[in-house]
Amino acid sequence: MADTGQFAKDADILLRVGANASATVRAAGWFDTIIIDVEAVINSATRFDWTATDAGTTINASVRGILVDTAACLAAIEGISFDMSGFTSRIEAEDMVNILRDIALRNIAILRNKEVQTFINGL
Repeated sequence: MADTGQFAKDADILLRVGANASATVRAAGWFDTIIIDVEAVINSATRFDWTATDAGTTINASVRGILVDTAACLAAIEGISFDMSGFTSRIEAEDMVNILRDIALRNIAILRNKEVQTFINGL
């Protein structure tokens, strides 16, 4: 696992895809390309370059978790949607996607707030 993402690492994503995710999705390196795309989505949706800010190690660890959570949820959605064969039913996989989507949307709404951006960058 190369862990190419700035925010979430493979372990963060695998925790969210769940125990029933397919072996293909759980394979080493599967999320390496997806996580870069997910970070671009977060940056674009919030209209702020969190990747550059985080690379400069200016984001305090006490608030960095929201970026990790958001990226991991979005990447996990990609993984579950790609191959639902490991889940006991399609409904189980869809429930996982719905929960992860709700978390990601909540977090993006929080991160989009300019006051929150100022707070996070000011710590």
